[in-house]
Amino acid sequence: MDYLKLAGLLFPDVKTTPEQLEERYPQRDLPEGAKVTRIAPSPTGFFHIGGLFPATVCERLAHQSGGVFYLRIEDTDSKREVKGAAAFITTILDYYGLHFDEGVTADGDKGAYGPYTQSQRVDIYHVYAKKLVEEGRAYPVFSTDEELDELKALDKKAEIKSVNWEQDAEARREAMLKRRQFTMEQVEKELAAGHKFALFAIADGNPENKIKVTDLVKGLLEIPENDEDVVLLKSDGIPTYHFAHAVDDHLMRTTHVIRGEEWLPSLSKHLMLFRYLGFKPPKYMHIAQLMRLDENGNKKKFSKRDMGANLEDYRKMGYCVDAVNEYVMTLLNSNYEEWHTQNPDKDRLDFPFSIKKMSVSGCLFDTEKLNDVSKNVISKMTAAQVYDGVCDFAKTEDTEFYETLRSDRAYAESILAIGRGGAKPRKDFATWADVKPYMSFFYDKYFTRDDEMPQDKDKADIKAALKKFIDTCDENDDQSCWFEKLKDIAEQIGYARETKLYKKEPEKYKGHVGDVASFVRIAITGRQNSPDLYEVIKILGRQRTSDRIKESIALL
Repeated sequence: MDYLKLAGLLFPDVKTTPEQLEERYPQRDLPEGAKVTRIAPSPTGFFHIGGLFPATVCERLAHQSGGVFYLRIEDTDSKREVKGAAAFITTILDYYGLHFDEGVTADGDKGAYGPYTQSQRVDIYHVYAKKLVEEGRAYPVFSTDEELDELKALDKKAEIKSVNWEQDAEARREAMLKRRQFTMEQVEKELAAGHKFALFAIADGNPENKIKVTDLVKGLLEIPENDEDVVLLKSDGIPTYHFAHAVDDHLMRTTHVIRGEEWLPSLSKHLMLFRYLGFKPPKYMHIAQLMRLDENGNKKKFSKRDMGANLEDYRKMGYCVDAVNEYVMTLLNSNYEEWHTQNPDKDRLDFPFSIKKMSVSGCLFDTEKLNDVSKNVISKMTAAQVYDGVCDFAKTEDTEFYETLRSDRAYAESILAIGRGGAKPRKDFATWADVKPYMSFFYDKYFTRDDEMPQDKDKADIKAALKKFIDTCDENDDQSCWFEKLKDIAEQIGYARETKLYKKEPEKYKGHVGDVASFVRIAITGRQNSPDLYEVIKILGRQRTSDRIKESIALL
């Protein structure tokens, strides 16, 4: 076979050479040890929470080493592409603080190694496709995409070792050898008739032989050589993922490929393609799959159908960006929490991320742990930061509450400042969605009476205590004076001034000062639990406090 002639027939318009592309995309001028990483999602739907894991690893490895982190959109599967998905991907990743040095942005490509969208790089792939044909490593198949899908289904059936695996494997082998058989005349005839072709790379491996490869997470692996011809170009001229990623990662000078372990079965194909193309392969890291517990407490893969699989869900549920990122870091590196405990005031980006501390087995996603992390993160924020976070959330998810907050920022911040700061700040909410229920009783239009007065206390005593509180309440009292007045009221209605006195001789008292505080709390807030009562009264003011207590007395 005259392979040069064949290449000319198949790619008559390709004049660019691989050498010219090497000059167009030179080696990057980076410090020694700098890593070039990428996140390369497909615009086929929402961005999975599991995608945040490799994206975070990519970002940390690149930026900790003084390297480059870029975004590439792999849109070669046009049948599954969702309109607007690529734009959404750039938006959501930016929202979560994964800032790229290069790649696809809302304003177009940024960087010298683009285009960063694969559908815009077809001419580049054809240069290397022609090279492989010239070298006798690739051949055309004049089949429709539907026929190719049938061939791939046969390959897949053999791959999963069905009951008739040996027969299927033999059928696959025969089909593969058959499609390799063609003459130049047949090619010329097909092309003259206007028929399109797919391009296959000829596998040269023996599955009985093993390839040794070092995965930076899983260690030394032995995988079988690839003996399956690989589709390089589909009949529309668009490359497959296998071919495109090999070309792109080389020309974009990617040093480390971080991806899910579900790609491990394809690794031998990819290494074969790098070898055929004469490229040095990048270093691979295959990250364990994200797991969750099912209803029986068993681990299972976190699927796209699970609630919370969509990264956008976490924004809509009100999780702050820092909390989600913090939690992801605890799952990625086993020593992160210890480091964070020792360095409570440092940013997570100061943490020395290490590949060696990554889990080889699946990471377990635990919503309760995420909530704990989130409460801790929010508790350390200032009232102004919390206010801004809640407003950003409410602007799209609760516009009425957003307008309420915006109408008086100072008032809202005074509420959010209660118990904030100090060695043990309050941890009242895990999400921005929790803030409205927390602070709703401060606003008359949201105020409801959710809890009743204690049933084991005499209503006459409750009324007496509340009336005396109205008479003595002064919003200008300091906390010590305010509490002394509360003790006086308790004593006047036969309750102990101190809780410890009641515990020592309970038969002498009807209750204690804590009970009186509870009467006042429920009357004012409608709840048994609330932030510091003294601070609540200062914010509400004497008139609103008095009005609510009077209303409560009337309901007794």
